[in-house]
Amino acid sequence: MGKDLKGKEIGDGIYQQKNGTYCARFVDRFGKRKSKRSKKLQEVRQWIADATYINEHSDLDQAADMLVDAWFDYWISIKKQTVRPNTVRNYTERYEINIKKVIGNKLLTEVKPVHCQKIFTNMADEGYKSSTIFQARIALYNMFEFAKENDVIISNPCKKSVKSDMGKPSTKKEALTIDIQKKFLDAVLGYSYENQYRFVLQTGLRTGELIGLRWDDIDFKNKTMKIERTMEYRYKTGEWRIGPPKSKAGYRTIPLTDEAIRILEEQRAKNRSLKLVPIEWSNTVFLCKKGTPVKNSTYDTGLFKYCDRVGIPRFSMHVLRHTFATRCIEGGMKPKTLQKILGHSNIGITMNLYVHITEDEKQREIDLVADALKVV
Repeated sequence: MGKDLKGKEIGDGIYQQKNGTYCARFVDRFGKRKSKRSKKLQEVRQWIADATYINEHSDLDQAADMLVDAWFDYWISIKKQTVRPNTVRNYTERYEINIKKVIGNKLLTEVKPVHCQKIFTNMADEGYKSSTIFQARIALYNMFEFAKENDVIISNPCKKSVKSDMGKPSTKKEALTIDIQKKFLDAVLGYSYENQYRFVLQTGLRTGELIGLRWDDIDFKNKTMKIERTMEYRYKTGEWRIGPPKSKAGYRTIPLTDEAIRILEEQRAKNRSLKLVPIEWSNTVFLCKKGTPVKNSTYDTGLFKYCDRVGIPRFSMHVLRHTFATRCIEGGMKPKTLQKILGHSNIGITMNLYVHITEDEKQREIDLVADALKVV
């Protein structure tokens, strides 16, 4: 088991160099040493998991003669063993919709940077957002990087010179102002998903975590809640899929406010009033009137309806999570505490993406230091 510079175990075959760089290495079945270096621990962990799985389960003798379509099928079968289902789904969607039509019928060894550029240029011309084009780049780069690391191709054609920072700018998710939040809560009063919306504003849960919450995750005595799973409805297969939280940090225990406890008690009474609850959902916290979980997209559809009712800009479920984070910081919560509650592995994500400082907050902060700034 390798260790970092502080002596903490970080995984088999992984160690940290004196300059802070992480290194992963192993010897493949042909006796060839493979290695990967990165400043990011998660990157080398993912690499060694993928590479060792390939080493144990694959035969790459004929890979150089593969079409890109065949290589993608092979590569994605490996990824299914080493990454989350959502990641596999995102890679597959981008390949099937955007990448396949440009290079799917080319030999793997014949793909050039110009072909990769055409994929992204086409997406921009078709009106895709820059964030979606970037997702396509990640899928394309990783697919070819596997081929390069296994000596199937000499270099990765998805080079730095291939530009993908194009397309429509993505809409930045902003937290609700206090005034808008009050108008929204007035709009949902007494309606179907009021408890769920209010609960996210008290806990910062992701939508999948909210849907997957069970009564035995709740400790009413100690006023805490465990997050151990996520759940979503897959329309393509017509079934509910239960999986682990987004990351290791996603497994967490969240302290509950008195308001959150009140919402849970109200929801429990609401569930008991339902005429029929299938046995498989009897332990699920948030149910619809049919006694089943509410589908992910249904929550967003409801939000749009309530926003239109009171004349406020439409927003998604994830904005409620942003709003929770912002209210916590405004109320004086330490960023590190908020990071743990939100289930982020990196505090930078918490502060840069989820916390939005309002104009009123900036004014309050500058007022606090006004005397210190007054040097005469």
